[in-house]
Amino acid sequence: MRISVHAGTLRRSAVATMLAAALVAAPVTMTAAAAAPTAAASQVRAIVPAAKSPIKTFKNCTALNKTYKGGVARAGVTHNTVSGKKKPFKVKPYVSTALYNANKKMDRDKDGIACEKR
Repeated sequence: MRISVHAGTLRRSAVATMLAAALVAAPVTMTAAAAAPTAAASQVRAIVPAAKSPIKTFKNCTALNKTYKGGVARAGVTHNTVSGKKKPFKVKPYVSTALYNANKKMDRDKDGIACEKR
């Protein structure tokens, strides 16, 4: 009986030694892998998000309509209000709340569309 316990102890100590050696060697392997980025990782880092273009303020409706034929509407506008009545768009406006806010002074009827075509 003592022999089997002794053999089991030897096996456990051998396994423990191999496990300890593997744990000691593992950080070295991980550090080497982390130091050399893979091709896929370098491709991900190379992707740069597109820069936002600055919001343009136009001088008048003629200048705005050269770029945006139907005017500029804030988000959520579904119709053109003419004399208090809902009318369909003649030309669909470009929808951008930020651009609308920058050119809000040109929305004379306050319906949420600057420089709309009537």
